[in-house]
Amino acid sequence: MTTASETRRRLRGVVVSEKGAKTIVVEVVRHVRHPKYGKRVRQDRRMHVHDETDTAHEGDVVEIIECRPMSRLKHWRLERVVERNPDAGLVTPEAAAEVKPA
Repeated sequence: MTTASETRRRLRGVVVSEKGAKTIVVEVVRHVRHPKYGKRVRQDRRMHVHDETDTAHEGDVVEIIECRPMSRLKHWRLERVVERNPDAGLVTPEAAAEVKPA
């Protein structure tokens, strides 16, 4: 017997916006063959994703999973951060401890 988590769709994409409260926008890119001409065509789709702990940041590669509708636009939730964006310039707790306020 399959569980609900096995039947839900999982996608991987890049975070393009994190401006909402507990919401990120993830762009998922697929390459498909055109049915008539056979050329590979890029299809991209932006999805609003629920991020409960605000762990994902712009440029991160994330895995999202389908879930119940949480709002008008959010039907996906963040499963995990696959790869961090090295250019994000995030301050780690260790680095913040080294900087002393003047």
